[in-house]
Amino acid sequence: MKNRNIVKKFLALVLGASLVLSLAACGGSKSAADSTDAPEATEGADATPAATETYKVGICNYVDDASLNQIVDNIQTQLTALGQEKGVTFEVMYDNCNGDAAVMNQIIANFIADDVDLMVGVATPVAMAMQAATEDNQIPVVFSAVSDPVGAELVDSIEAPGANITGTSDYLNTDAVMNLIFAADPEVDNVGFLYDLGQDSSTTAIANAKAFLDERNIAYKDYNGSTTDEIMLAVQSMKEDGVDAAFTPSDNTIMTAELAIYEDLIDAGIAHYTGADSFALNGAFLGFGVDYANLGVQTANMVAQILVDGTDPATTPVMTFDNGTATINTETCAALGFDYETVKAAFEPFCTRIQEITTAESFEDVAG
Repeated sequence: MKNRNIVKKFLALVLGASLVLSLAACGGSKSAADSTDAPEATEGADATPAATETYKVGICNYVDDASLNQIVDNIQTQLTALGQEKGVTFEVMYDNCNGDAAVMNQIIANFIADDVDLMVGVATPVAMAMQAATEDNQIPVVFSAVSDPVGAELVDSIEAPGANITGTSDYLNTDAVMNLIFAADPEVDNVGFLYDLGQDSSTTAIANAKAFLDERNIAYKDYNGSTTDEIMLAVQSMKEDGVDAAFTPSDNTIMTAELAIYEDLIDAGIAHYTGADSFALNGAFLGFGVDYANLGVQTANMVAQILVDGTDPATTPVMTFDNGTATINTETCAALGFDYETVKAAFEPFCTRIQEITTAESFEDVAG
């Protein structure tokens, strides 16, 4: 009996200690949820918000110029807005290869290693490199500012791209630009084509411009270069040859060089007609083409459609735009001896919109 009593006392002590520990664990930090009369936790304003879906987007820009930078800025801004609207997060990784193919390929390789959900290639060379790099892994690619996606063999057709790639095109209506040349000066009889032979974006536009001038028996000549120094030499040759007007499509090499050549063109009395408003921003007489800010916004919309809404790039049509906006640099216009109002009136039948701009390095400078 004595042993049994000892065992009972021992068990009582153990049970008592366990009860104390249990109460301490439950009651050490009491909250409303611990109260017997507290309501059960429900979803609502006080509930812990669910983690948002995150999509990793890698953006590679081809060169640092006003047009392409404007596109990138608007892609990033629109993705931020769409993320808030759709309750998701777009984690953007951005880099610029500055026209260097080796750097471009390394940037793309880094995107793949970082396991991005989608890549954005700004300009034709980047889009083509991304296309080649994703043939096996099938990471979706959205390109931006590709002038001729079918000719560059990025897509099967505008309506049905056919693979893991689609995007936005800044296709240029070359005939419209040619009409503007003769609307401003019907006496033009010698046109210079200033472009980089290595830029795929120039190929179709230059061919179309030559066909336009051939039909009208207007003389023309090519002036080429792949660096700013070479472009400056090409402009000197144009001056010596007595060129009346120059045409450049949406060529990134010339765009990069525009600030270095526009004054020489003005001194020679050569009106420079180009395929983007950024050329006019940097001193060219006229930029004709798409709204690159809107192109960036629409590129971001396509990214969200593919990642969030689940659309298939292969069946998502390439987006093209009405490129009937003419941007006239009023300073250059005056320096060339044109009257702005007269030129504007002459251009109106060939444009959906005419706007004016003054020379600056970037669009932010103008806005400021």
